[in-house]
Amino acid sequence: MNTFLNFMKRNYKIIVAVLALSLALWSFMPKQKGDPEKDKLLLELLTFVIEKGHYSPAAIDDTFSKGVYKEFLKALDPTKRFFLQSDIDEFSKYETDLDDEIKNKDLTFFDLTYTRLMKRIEESKTYYKTILDKPIDYKIDEEFNADYEKLPFANSVAELQEKWRKQIKLSALASITERLKLEEDKKNGVVKDNKDSIGSKKIEKIVDKTPKTYDQIEKETRESSLKSMNEYFGFINDLKRDDWFAIYINTIAERFDPHTSYFAPEEKERFDVSMSGKFFGIGARLQKKNDFTEITELISGGPAWRGKELEVGDIFLKVAQGDADPVDVVGMKIDEVVKKIKGPKGTEVRLTIKKTDGSIKVITLIRDEIEIEETYLKSSIVEKNGLKYGVIYLPKFYIDFENSDSRDAGKDMAIEVERLKKEGVNGIVLDVRDDGGGSLKTVVDIAGLFIEQGPIVQIKSAAGKKEVLSDKDKKVQWDGPLVIMINCFSASASEILAAAIQDYKRGVIIGSKQSYGKGTVQNVIDLNQFVRNSSIGDLGALKTTTQKFYRINGGSTQLDGVSSDVIMPDRYSYVKMGERDVDNAMPWDKIDAAEYTVWDKQINFNAAIANSKKRLADNNQFKLIDENAKWINDRSEDNVYSLEIDKFQAEQKALDATAKKYKSVLEYKNQLKFTSLPYESEAMKTDLALKEKRQRWHESLSKDIYVDEALNVLGDLQPKVTPAKNAVVVKKKEKLVKS
Repeated sequence: MNTFLNFMKRNYKIIVAVLALSLALWSFMPKQKGDPEKDKLLLELLTFVIEKGHYSPAAIDDTFSKGVYKEFLKALDPTKRFFLQSDIDEFSKYETDLDDEIKNKDLTFFDLTYTRLMKRIEESKTYYKTILDKPIDYKIDEEFNADYEKLPFANSVAELQEKWRKQIKLSALASITERLKLEEDKKNGVVKDNKDSIGSKKIEKIVDKTPKTYDQIEKETRESSLKSMNEYFGFINDLKRDDWFAIYINTIAERFDPHTSYFAPEEKERFDVSMSGKFFGIGARLQKKNDFTEITELISGGPAWRGKELEVGDIFLKVAQGDADPVDVVGMKIDEVVKKIKGPKGTEVRLTIKKTDGSIKVITLIRDEIEIEETYLKSSIVEKNGLKYGVIYLPKFYIDFENSDSRDAGKDMAIEVERLKKEGVNGIVLDVRDDGGGSLKTVVDIAGLFIEQGPIVQIKSAAGKKEVLSDKDKKVQWDGPLVIMINCFSASASEILAAAIQDYKRGVIIGSKQSYGKGTVQNVIDLNQFVRNSSIGDLGALKTTTQKFYRINGGSTQLDGVSSDVIMPDRYSYVKMGERDVDNAMPWDKIDAAEYTVWDKQINFNAAIANSKKRLADNNQFKLIDENAKWINDRSEDNVYSLEIDKFQAEQKALDATAKKYKSVLEYKNQLKFTSLPYESEAMKTDLALKEKRQRWHESLSKDIYVDEALNVLGDLQPKVTPAKNAVVVKKKEKLVKS
């Protein structure tokens, strides 16, 4: 991977030290996969690489130990429905000992907690089955506090069973309330609004064919709850000891900083797919349903989609590789099923499928490269006030580290901008809302499309060495009006792009008060390279923070993020969810600014920002959004629920009444029509799945008040056209001056 190669170049002394460690570890090889010695090896290798390679490694001391202890127990039992207080009392003696256990490769604490958890999980299976075996009395006046963070652990089995009873009752109460409401609607012949598969409104009248009694509804609710709980425990049963140990290892890694983490082998593969947007297989999304693996979606363009034999709802019974004997996959963990279905491009896989009509078929497919369309950027064209604009949505700064010839966000952005130019757009909105980041290289490439040349981001290593990544191409692919949209979930690479565009004053940044605030760089290191014995199985990989990045003005985006030029309220304005709200986040700091020249071709830049702020101040819809955000934050603090049905229904009605006040927030329409570019419109004639996805996206854009305001800003950024007569006068004056 390119990231690892860069890490090698900049940190060769660390790698040499780690290689030296691996020589010592070769005599420490576990004899077989699953042997606890493998866990000890992984623990030693992981902590050594982090301590030597991390930008600012935390000391592994008692404070570190307390953090691991707290977070690991929270990961094992987040809702406190398994462990008893007596278990916690027993565990607590290790609270300040985990640093020593980590250094000594001692697994005592993990083995104790894992063994106890398995015991408590097995015991709890009888709790929910007993509770759901008989009718639930919803007339008892009682309540349940769902603030699990502050709730104590149960002091006895009886107290724990009572907690289970109330948790299940609350879940069932919400369900039975909905079912009773539906029955009431049936009796009254209520007209109900539905939407079809592409979001168009349909009107459906609820007809009272078979009215149900309360007892029937109560029984159906319990049966549904039992099914859900069985599926939940089915998922837990699929987890092996290695999965729980991976959680322990990850808890240790994440105490160094929130973005240092351990990738178990399956997680590493998923990370690679998320970064490149592609994999090799048949092109089907799967989910576990009891003991079966079911198809939930066929990916457009993949072998399964092209073959037209597989359908959503089909269930996998057996999988065979080429001419080999088929393997029964019923009851198999979903990750294992996926492993058997995936494989190298051009290889054959034979699938024994149970169709939705109950028939059994054997379907043969040839694996191919699958591109996940949702990973890649997309664009749309819209007209407003007589001008044409382009909207580009970039969900991730994707790249294929293994193949430089493959598509990446930088290349795709250049192509898409060129397509929009050919359509004669007067401005571009680049939407990086909810974009969690990705490749640094693609950030530089994308920013370079909008400036002549110059620095884009500064990077500092642990040794203090500073590096400036610059756009060295003088070509400006788009020199017209530009708006970047961000929100509180825009992180890392998104923040680098927004910060560079803001520092150059090249475009207007609009969105949340500030972005996420992740100003660190991670490298992914394959841990398997440090061991000689391949029989132990895959050790996974480590993603560790090795550098910090800084704006070209010298400020860090760490914690502070990027502040919008135009702040627009959203539903999460008052909810704590940024980097600054994480207890072990790295601090903000500042370095010297790089040399750069502010873009001076946008003469109405400040006026556009001022106009937008005035529009927002006068906009009742944005005022309502802000009020709704405050209400959502207040609601998040209310965790006590009545378990008496009349009170519960009254509470829900009161909430519904308040929610109706904010209904217009969700029903807003900007009355704009968004369309695909010609190349995509042509593709949609044969690709109906793509057509449906684009129709849904265009409909969401037509309801997006933030995009509407972004287009208003583009309108204000338009160059002022000087009347022809005045132009002549100016020229005459110029001649006089020159003479």
